[in-house]
Amino acid sequence: MALLDHKIRVDVETSYLDEQSDPREHRFVFAYTITIRNEGQVPARLLTRHWVITDANGKVEEVRGDGVVGEQPYLKPGQGFRYSSGAVLETPVGSMQGSYQMLADDGAHFDAPIQPFRLAMPGIVQ
Repeated sequence: MALLDHKIRVDVETSYLDEQSDPREHRFVFAYTITIRNEGQVPARLLTRHWVITDANGKVEEVRGDGVVGEQPYLKPGQGFRYSSGAVLETPVGSMQGSYQMLADDGAHFDAPIQPFRLAMPGIVQ
């Protein structure tokens, strides 16, 4: 029996929220918009998320939870889901990475990796 293809693509766009940030208080607020697309052959539901958020001081915060923005999107092949969220760092530069834990209609549990992406205040070069 051939293995069915489970493939979830994750694209990320980020922005710095100047009006919510306060550098003097070491508060740097970032927004990110995630687009999740099922490029596989089997419908799948996003069950949980796992984020690893690292600031420039090396401080690591792990976040786990059900779904995204209160939803557990169900994606048929070719379908996508887009949402926005945010992160607060103590430094003007940081990174995020992680994975979504998925359940396919064929009963397979699999992880959809989220490649590391940078959070950076404009004008900061590192």
